[in-house]
Amino acid sequence: MQYRTEHDLLGTLDVPADVYWGIHTQRAKANFVLTGEQVRPSLIRAIALVKKACCLANRELGYLDEAQSNAVVTACDEIAGGGLSDQFPLDALQGGAGTSTNMNLNEVIANRALELRGRARGDGTYLHPLDHINLHQSTNDVYPTALKIAAIFGVRTLSRTIAGLQDAFQQKEREFSGIVTIGRTEMMDAVPITLGAQFGSFAEACARDRWRAFKCEERLRTVTIGGTAVGTGLAAPRGFIFLAIEKLRAVTGLGLTRAENPLDLTANADPCAEVAGILAAHAANQIKIAGDLRLLHSLGEIVLPPVQAGSSMMPGKINPVVAEAAMSAGMQARMHCWLVNETASRGTLQINEFMPLLAHHLLGAIELLTASSRMMADHVEHITACPAVCREHAGRSTTLITAFLPQLGYERAQALVKEFAAGGAGDFRRFLESKLGAECVASVLSPENIMALGYRPPARTD
Repeated sequence: MQYRTEHDLLGTLDVPADVYWGIHTQRAKANFVLTGEQVRPSLIRAIALVKKACCLANRELGYLDEAQSNAVVTACDEIAGGGLSDQFPLDALQGGAGTSTNMNLNEVIANRALELRGRARGDGTYLHPLDHINLHQSTNDVYPTALKIAAIFGVRTLSRTIAGLQDAFQQKEREFSGIVTIGRTEMMDAVPITLGAQFGSFAEACARDRWRAFKCEERLRTVTIGGTAVGTGLAAPRGFIFLAIEKLRAVTGLGLTRAENPLDLTANADPCAEVAGILAAHAANQIKIAGDLRLLHSLGEIVLPPVQAGSSMMPGKINPVVAEAAMSAGMQARMHCWLVNETASRGTLQINEFMPLLAHHLLGAIELLTASSRMMADHVEHITACPAVCREHAGRSTTLITAFLPQLGYERAQALVKEFAAGGAGDFRRFLESKLGAECVASVLSPENIMALGYRPPARTD
């Protein structure tokens, strides 16, 4: 293998000649051998967009010439489009508030731009990772800004994906609207409802999650680019501070705004913690809904799509594996969100040293919930109902008597339940038909009546 020798504050180091990264990345690659997981590609792409915006601002202000900036912009565009993905080898878990990842981008952009200009990698006299690519920036404004950009794109996708899940549940709500089953509280029979109404409640929970995910963007739009090390803008020209955010809006197409007090948002990561709370709410709903689907499938009232054999020993066994996977994803996402909150609380004074951990888990929660919501939407679309089982479960439940309270009163209703119990097991609905008449029972227990909001008292005649 061929090498080139580079130098930094600590001395010199050999870097493989065929890579675009440089000495700072090479040191970090050796220092942080922890998880085996690399920095999330969405964050890499977002940093490239920030670097492009800063380059454009520096060119307009005369700090970079046209040839330099054109090469830098091309390199940034390649990375933002997913190119050079093998040039970002760093472990997601790092010390230093993201400096290693920022330097990785600086070095790759510089060396790719040098190549585009027909120059050798490492020729810092023409394009230097720090003097040109990182000009008027700090990790402490670049990295949090890029994280918010990546998160905005992520929550937009998540919101659309949850909308797809909501649509799938609403379709089943309509499809199952005429199927009467028994509601359950405390894992015991409660009052009759329709199977469609149960799926409607899942749809409503998803609707709230979709709206909350959509509104997350408002919490993420305020960024600190131009604030440099601690938010004061030290060592950056005033013109750059105001121009960089304009360029960033143009480059990303997002409604970003410059922080009124960059010192605050450099030191405090609570907007990310707030977003994590919203993500955790969706995870909680996903766990609950998937658990309910699994239970309804076990009860035989619905059939979850069979997707794979369930046992290596028991022939013919099929398990609700997609629902279980969704529950697993929800639990994992909640742990991601917990770590976002934990890292947000661990910053000290003017910086949060644990931004790489925060970024990895915030984006991880978004990506995982997006994938699991998409998986669930596809699965729900193919759920079928078992009307006969639903009728059987509803018909044998003595809690059906609750629907007749307005006509019978509590004492008579209770007496009928006792009479039925004394006669042994059977179908309670048929028992009621024998006592109250089939027409009365059919009317009271119709899907329309049991799902009506309350009942209509008879008109007064006095």
